[in-house]
Amino acid sequence: MKSHLLALALACATLTHAPATVAAPPKAAEAITAQGFSPERLKRLDAAIEEQIAGKQLAGGVMAVLRDGKPVVFKAYGQRDIENARPMRTDTIFRIASMTKALTSVAAMILYEEGRFLLKEPVSRYLPAFANLQVALPQGGTEKARRPLTIHDLLTHTAGMSYGPGPAKAAYDAAGMKDWYLVGHDETLAAWTDRLAALPLQGQPGEAFTYGYATDVLGRLVEVVSGQPLDRFIKERITDPLRMPDTSFFLPADKLDRLANVYGLEGGQLKLMETSARSDFVNGPRKLLSGGAGMLSTAGDYTRFLQMLLNKGELDGVRILAPKTVALMTADHLGTRSGGDADGFGLGFWVNVRTGGFRELGSEGAFGWGSAYFPQYTVDPKERLVILLMTQLRPAGNSTLNLRVRNLTYQALLR
Repeated sequence: MKSHLLALALACATLTHAPATVAAPPKAAEAITAQGFSPERLKRLDAAIEEQIAGKQLAGGVMAVLRDGKPVVFKAYGQRDIENARPMRTDTIFRIASMTKALTSVAAMILYEEGRFLLKEPVSRYLPAFANLQVALPQGGTEKARRPLTIHDLLTHTAGMSYGPGPAKAAYDAAGMKDWYLVGHDETLAAWTDRLAALPLQGQPGEAFTYGYATDVLGRLVEVVSGQPLDRFIKERITDPLRMPDTSFFLPADKLDRLANVYGLEGGQLKLMETSARSDFVNGPRKLLSGGAGMLSTAGDYTRFLQMLLNKGELDGVRILAPKTVALMTADHLGTRSGGDADGFGLGFWVNVRTGGFRELGSEGAFGWGSAYFPQYTVDPKERLVILLMTQLRPAGNSTLNLRVRNLTYQALLR
């Protein structure tokens, strides 16, 4: 009996002195903004941009993220003019190069909605210089185009018009067609288009995605069909109605101070490449309205344009396009022939057909494009999201920041 009581006492003593097992308190829920973003995770986006600036790999930029039309991020970083210590501002004006293509494509689709043409119609019906096209052959010489060049070919970059490379490179070089940059040309868009039409195509119409001058030709088609210069048509039908006052082909004198300098990475070092004092957008001939790569804009203006597309053609009570037209523009038209960052191509932008086709974070149905000066945009209808980085970096070296900001935005979206 005594031994039993002693064993019980020892057991009780052991339990009394054993460390208590206390359940861990439940982890606090991660803070989420009204738009569904984690503020903590959004710091990674800030950090990536600021790291590039601190490492002198980027002068500055403006980052915009909108969900349901409301800003999640709208912030300026770094400087627009390092030499004169002028900080980047959210109303800074940027050269947007190929992001002009979306505006010109929308301009064409406005006329399409008015019944002015069909997408399958020959371009030569409106621009006769394209009536008898020749196509350069890889082994030399040319052959006749197997079918007419169509307006759909222009919108999908299957027109056989590159920015120089291809079987017709020698002819392109001789004509001065070596680069996307046309702003400094001392000729009209009409004269330039006629000169391009005299050259062989780099491939048969409709056969391959060939990124190049097609949207500049589309801009000339807008002029002919509308009876207006391209700049006036875009102003009257797109930028004025959408209240985009800082989007234009050339820069007014009273906005010079807001134009960001262009910097480039050479040998890993940031170098000043262009200022407003030596810019064709300011001091050039001001003749060639490049619908493919010739406009200026701000982050605020361009997000309004993108929000209109996200809203299926309407913004703040102003309708630019019908929902069915935007659906056509953002559908995949090329399948395996597509070019760009995703697995499909629509009428003016890459289109993400399936999540795996993006090879990065994103949604099915997202669309977007970028700029030679390094800006990049993504519109995601599924997530009701607009992502835009505006900056001026050319050449960009090995930087991938313009693409990483998209992933850094998506990883912060929690609901």
